[in-house]
Amino acid sequence: MISGQGVQRRPLASLTSEGQPRVIAVTSGKGGVGKTNLTASLARAFAEMGKEVLIVDADLGLANMDILFGIRPPFHIGHVLNGEKSLEEVLVSPSERIRILPAGSGTSELTQLTEGQKLTLLGEFEALDLAADVVLVDTGAGISKNVLYFNLAADECLLVATAEPTSITDAYAMMKVMSVEHGARHFKLLVNMVSSVKEAKQVFLTLNQAAGRFLDGVVLEYAGHVSQDPLLRKSVQERKTVLTAYPQAECSKQIRNLAKVLLKSPRRHDGEGNIKLFMKRFVALSPG
Repeated sequence: MISGQGVQRRPLASLTSEGQPRVIAVTSGKGGVGKTNLTASLARAFAEMGKEVLIVDADLGLANMDILFGIRPPFHIGHVLNGEKSLEEVLVSPSERIRILPAGSGTSELTQLTEGQKLTLLGEFEALDLAADVVLVDTGAGISKNVLYFNLAADECLLVATAEPTSITDAYAMMKVMSVEHGARHFKLLVNMVSSVKEAKQVFLTLNQAAGRFLDGVVLEYAGHVSQDPLLRKSVQERKTVLTAYPQAECSKQIRNLAKVLLKSPRRHDGEGNIKLFMKRFVALSPG
């Protein structure tokens, strides 16, 4: 694993972007569905397409994005919130076209940000001249306040679920809370770790029917699926994304296709998608 000294630190000016970035929250109703692995692999897919990518590791208090890129960042978001470091000092670049804002693993106080901490983070984003084409927000699992607000602030919400009944139930619970309590209406579904297209489509059908029956006005889009593949687990053990370790694997091809689907889809916050406005929405949504 690369130490803090080995992490690449590119000048901010080297990041260029065309237009406004697309901010995508990758989330799940429960843990263990491969959400973080998918986020890291998506970042690699976007980078392969020539896009500049920023990963915001928003799984605050239980971060492991760094593991999937084989790095050990010397600082994390907690140092920014405490005023010890600037956002620019904390951002790391594990490879070309990808930057990561690391979260603090095992830092329980980060799971409930104070109003002051949110404003500090907003101020740092305001001061940072960072361009990106795609911002991937890897949220925590479940329906905690931080998770909900990150999902609501993003341009779009990619909900990750598996064929397990508990995962389907928790994915529905996520849509219900976001729609009933916060007015969210659009979700995209990625069915992960499935044995076949048929199994993936059945998960989508189950959730779509439940949403149509009980959640007024909610639209659930099928974004795709990723097959169960032993190479995925192997790539994690190697501290690499599957696209890096096994670029020709079927799951790698499926993730590349997902990246294309996401880029083609319309934004939820039309014409307002940039990193600073994302953070403004996050702070505005959070209770004072």
